[in-house]
This record gives sequence, C-alpha cells and structure tokens, in this order.
Amino acid sequence: MRFFLLECKDLIKENKLNFTNINQMETVKSPVMLYTEQTPNPESLKFVTNKMLFRGTADFREAESAVEWSPMATELFKLPYVKGVYICNNFVTISKEFNYAWEDIMLKTKEFIKNYLEEDGTVVIEGYAEAMAKIESDKISAQYSGTEGELATKIKQIIDTYVKPAVEMDGGNIEFKSFNNGVVSVILQGSCSGCPSSSVTLKSGIEGMLKRMVPEVTEVVSEMG
Repeated sequence: MRFFLLECKDLIKENKLNFTNINQMETVKSPVMLYTEQTPNPESLKFVTNKMLFRGTADFREAESAVEWSPMATELFKLPYVKGVYICNNFVTISKEFNYAWEDIMLKTKEFIKNYLEEDGTVVIEGYAEAMAKIESDKISAQYSGTEGELATKIKQIIDTYVKPAVEMDGGNIEFKSFNNGVVSVILQGSCSGCPSSSVTLKSGIEGMLKRMVPEVTEVVSEMG
C-alpha cells in the first residue's frame, strides 16, 4: 500500500509537470507576420498582418480623431510623416505626407507596427463600431423622411454590400454621406482618399451601378475623408 501511494504521488507530480509544460506551450505567442501591398494611391501603403486587428473599418484622418478611439492610430500619428490611418480587418493603410518617400520610411513604419502588435497594444477601443453606426443612423433619421429616407437607406446598403468589399482590397473605403435631389455624396477613405484613379472608379463603376439599381440616382460625387 505504501509503495502504491508513493507511485501515485510520483504520478501526480509528473502530470503536474506535464500540465505546466502544456500550459507554457499554449501561452507561447505566434509571431506577428507583416508585409506591404501597393495601393492605387502612391501616397498610401497597405500593411497586412496575420492577425485580426479590427472587424470593420476605422478611419482616422487626423490625430485628434484617433485619441478617443484608437491608441494604435494615436501612436502612429506621432510619426512626422503619417497623414492618415485606416484600419480594417487584418491590415492598416498608412497615408503619408507628400514630401516623404516610401523607400525612406517603409521599413521604419513596418517595424513600428510589428512591435506594437507584438506588445499586444490596443488597436481600436471596444464600442467604436457601435458608436459610429449610431451616429450614422441618427444622421439619416434626422436628414430624411418618407420615401427619401428609404432611398438613402437602400443606397447605403448597396454601397456597403457591393462597393466596400472591392475597394477594401486596395486598402481603401467608401462611406455614404448624403442623397439630395438625385445626387449621392460619398466619402473616400484610406487609400481612396486623394487617389488619382478614384474619380474614374467613381464615375465609371459606382455611379453606373447605382443608376441601374436606383433609377432616382442621377450623379455620384465624392469628398475626401
């Protein structure tokens, strides 16, 4: 009996060690992988990671707008060449000041983002998506009524469903702003903001599609985010 108890104690100790090793293995972090992708906008570069950063879109055009909701964007704006930060799913699109060249700042920016993520820095504060959705909903409710409100909602849904996924691939985003007397106004964000080819995409692609799907639409115009 004594030998049996000793064997049990040894077995328990051994299992404890095994569990400790397993726990240690489970807590080992996977390395952050990061690479860049060109965008149609020469002033914007897409930094793609192997981590989900934020489910949705978060666009910050100046440091003041980032302070409330994105510690990561706030830190990026401290770099002298960062003009805009757009976060979506597993990538960050950085828009730079025109007097800097990517070959001089790309590696520094890449290292900055990689280190920030490896230290588990907060990307976007919880509640951002809900807060932005409420602002948008309240804006539409206050701005429109009746049939016009239904059309505005339909146009927004078309943009969200068909246009956004396509422009996200290029590191950009497009948001519905208003619908007035047949004219749809949209806001271009991320790499789309200031992109030389955005006007062509807007007229030949987005405007044509909206006219076909919503006959009341006569024109689509853009504003920079």
